[in-house]
Amino acid sequence: MPKASNKSLDALTGKLGHEFTDSSLLQHALTHASARTRGPRTHDYERLEFLGDRVLGLVIAELLIERYPDDQEGDLAQRFNRLVRKETCAEVAQELKLGDHVIMSSSEAGSGGRGKLTILGDACEAVLGAIFIDAGYDAARSIIRTLWDDKVNDNSAPMRDAKSALQEWAQGRGLDLPLYTDISRQGPDHAPIFIIKVEVQRCEPAEGMGPSKRIAEQGAASALLRREGIWENDQN
Repeated sequence: MPKASNKSLDALTGKLGHEFTDSSLLQHALTHASARTRGPRTHDYERLEFLGDRVLGLVIAELLIERYPDDQEGDLAQRFNRLVRKETCAEVAQELKLGDHVIMSSSEAGSGGRGKLTILGDACEAVLGAIFIDAGYDAARSIIRTLWDDKVNDNSAPMRDAKSALQEWAQGRGLDLPLYTDISRQGPDHAPIFIIKVEVQRCEPAEGMGPSKRIAEQGAASALLRREGIWENDQN
């Protein structure tokens, strides 16, 4: 199985602020499934990603309770979802230039794999899982708080969940649930743009676009809510 160079690992650990006792953990955290020539799935980052996702969630929940003492559960949940979603993990990965260090096949790299949101987000979570195993919760907690600090501060107003709001509005009027349909996928593999349409009974359809289907669906729901006057234009 391919390995990252010591120089590459040293550059990354410097950015993370953590020197691994077991460097093989970081190798595993950086290994995409496409790099496995043979052997069990435990040789790529998926198991560490699973663990890192849970560690991240606990740290962010703790940080939000500390930072927003007056928020109700609903607002905390909206902030939490925004901070632990794959797109935010990918943003952190981009800040660390993590894509430069991910071990992947030449075909995956050639198709723009180092810039793919899903790969970046998954690798970021895997690295957090590796830090947890290598040095424990306190070490992972300290690094997560440093990497996510600005994002928690920028999250001063909780993001409205347009899909949930539209569903509640439709159900409150006895209408069928909103129907989301993929319209198109544009752009290169490493920077796709999705366009999605949402339909609700008695309303004209609306469309949204974004770098992931989830964001495009939220955009479509938000567009319909605003057009129908359910949301004001200055709402998140």
